[in-house]
Amino acid sequence: MFQWLVRFQREPKFSRWGVLAALTAALGAAFLWAQEMPTIRVNVNLVRVVATVRNKSGELMGKLQKEDFQVLDNGAPQEIAVFAHQTDQPLSVALLVDTSGSTAKELKYEGDSALKFLHALLSEGNPSDAVALYTFDYDITQHNFTHNYASLERDLKMLHGEGGSSIYDAIYFASRALQNREGRKVIIIVTDGGDTTSARDSKAALKEAQLSDAVIYAVVVMPITNDAGRNIGGENILTYMAQRTGGKTFPQTSGTQLDKTFADIIAELRTQYLLGFYPHNVPLSKDPYHKLEVHMKAPDLQVSTRSGYYGEAEGASGAPGGRISVTPDRDRKKEPIKK
Repeated sequence: MFQWLVRFQREPKFSRWGVLAALTAALGAAFLWAQEMPTIRVNVNLVRVVATVRNKSGELMGKLQKEDFQVLDNGAPQEIAVFAHQTDQPLSVALLVDTSGSTAKELKYEGDSALKFLHALLSEGNPSDAVALYTFDYDITQHNFTHNYASLERDLKMLHGEGGSSIYDAIYFASRALQNREGRKVIIIVTDGGDTTSARDSKAALKEAQLSDAVIYAVVVMPITNDAGRNIGGENILTYMAQRTGGKTFPQTSGTQLDKTFADIIAELRTQYLLGFYPHNVPLSKDPYHKLEVHMKAPDLQVSTRSGYYGEAEGASGAPGGRISVTPDRDRKKEPIKK
């Protein structure tokens, strides 16, 4: 543009100020035109949905095809762009073990069953599978993701109980650690369900799990079998969190039942499906939380998936130009583990 201006300065029919005035007018017109055009922010992020399918008898169905599924985003049908059996995807598991005083007498059962689960998971799965162990009472201890069974075995054999129980904080921090992991993401929490010392509530923990695309499996150990002495409210919250992420709750009357529970979880992980789609023609509201629905075309099949995800929303004005996109910030600074 500088050369263009110099060329016209040398021509007798044009003045420098006339050219500048013309340029200013043109730029102003372009600015006004841009202001009038609606600014639509298109979310092209792939939305990943993990699905578990059973028949009416409760048997897992592991040989279905893409055509067997239908996905709706805020009620709008979506094209399934990615379809995979989950065994093809690397798995990241955050194993959260409650070591609070109320679960102390069950810790040996919990540790032994968890070791059997991890041995089966890591010896027969994808070589890229990894597990991070979190233990929590009033405090939270995190161990890095690893495929090394020996290091996990050493840590699980050192479990001991103390006071307090920060369930929601543990889910919150595990979810954040999972956000940058590739492939499938699972949180397995072994607890009696009673939260007493978390700095965050269940809503904050659930939102973080949903942002990380993690599926929650809650293994609720019940040292007290009498309903009058149990934390029914805590159990119900964990059941709600598991359902909203496409997971499941396993109530236990004692730690001796954990072996079967962990075997059931492995069976689910090996028969799940990954459905991926790019949101298209999705009706928006001011709520960034999108309602997800997955239906099976065969009426005798039942599917479990997460209930939604955080995506595009309308701005306060409700106009298309006010659209915003809410997705996990992959580069945000890590918040320190609660001490």
